[in-house]
Amino acid sequence: MNNYTSELMRVLDERGYIHQVTDAAGLDALAARQIVPGYIGFDATAPSLHIGSLVQIMMLRRLQQAGHKPVVLMGGGTTRIGDPTGRDESRKMLTDETIAANIEGIRTVFERLLTFGEGPTDAVMVDNQDWLGELGYIEMLQKVGTHFTVNRMLTFDSVRLRLEREQPMTFLEFNYMILQGYDFRHLAQDMGVRLQMGGSDQWGNIVNGMELGRRMDGSELFGLTTPLLTTADGGKMGKTASGAVWLNEAQLPNYDFWQYWRNVDDRDVGRFLRLFTDLDLAEIARLEALEGAQINEAKTVLANEVTTLVRGAEAARLAERTAAETFAGGGAGSDLPTLAVGADGMRIGAVLTELGFTASNGEAKRKLAEGAVKLDGAVITEPGHLVTVAQGGECKLSLGKKKHAIIRAQ
Repeated sequence: MNNYTSELMRVLDERGYIHQVTDAAGLDALAARQIVPGYIGFDATAPSLHIGSLVQIMMLRRLQQAGHKPVVLMGGGTTRIGDPTGRDESRKMLTDETIAANIEGIRTVFERLLTFGEGPTDAVMVDNQDWLGELGYIEMLQKVGTHFTVNRMLTFDSVRLRLEREQPMTFLEFNYMILQGYDFRHLAQDMGVRLQMGGSDQWGNIVNGMELGRRMDGSELFGLTTPLLTTADGGKMGKTASGAVWLNEAQLPNYDFWQYWRNVDDRDVGRFLRLFTDLDLAEIARLEALEGAQINEAKTVLANEVTTLVRGAEAARLAERTAAETFAGGGAGSDLPTLAVGADGMRIGAVLTELGFTASNGEAKRKLAEGAVKLDGAVITEPGHLVTVAQGGECKLSLGKKKHAIIRAQ
């Protein structure tokens, strides 16, 4: 651990958030003597963020807990272009109405995890469409474009990798890094923002914005990135066979969200407790030292703590109770995901895929052949098996030991 003097840098370091810092000593000194407004940008491409964004949201929470000011930047403007970073193809264009609706959906998670208001350390949410939308194209090129060289832009991973794979990159997307850099400069001028944080893939974009602020205004700005988050088995954080683990309940039921954390790899428990909960480090050290079946206690704590932060205490309580009823008592917990089938029934393979338990009908067939699917405790192996439910009745569907659902009559 480094000998940081500010609470901000000490906490970020101890809990494993820091991958790269542009000037660690300078940022540490600044955070020790004054309130530092810091921001992270989020594009509004869906009505919810998924847990791949949770480490960034938690960094804003740590910023506020350490007595500084979090600025949530919603990319109402940049969403119209699409960040090319890590993508092999152009992003689908969204309407203004869809982007606005997405921002409203995303706002709910931030309101749980940050304290918003008018105070010096209260969080604020801003939308870059408010200033990017007012920039005339010629004005933009004259003011900002002269500070970027195409030579340098072509070396960025977001551009270079796309070109190496011979995937097209539109001129619109090529402008994304310029606009993101301008965001940092604008926030520094308008709100006194001194720090931009983000994932490790955003390093080049963050440095771009710092350099733009220095060249245009002589501003001293700072950048900090988090490590690329992968699970212990090498998988991408927040991705499962059934799809993304969304932060909003409308996109993913509370029970499924809780179960994701309860089922993490034993090796990830300590790291995730440090990153995604407010538990003190001594308690985390105790929990991650548990071995054998006892590590499940730590996983339940992880699931409860994260679900409480993101979904609320009642969601965590109901999810844990449902898990206890389902696994310990052999019953059917009230918080399990449900699916309604019509009078004609639905084939078991389609039921599995509709619930998101399998990613395709092909995967459903494989699981059935393996004997992993049970309907009210009876093993089902035939993909053509018709699931029917009497009016007012229900049955319990299980895939393996960890996925359960209730099937009801429509």
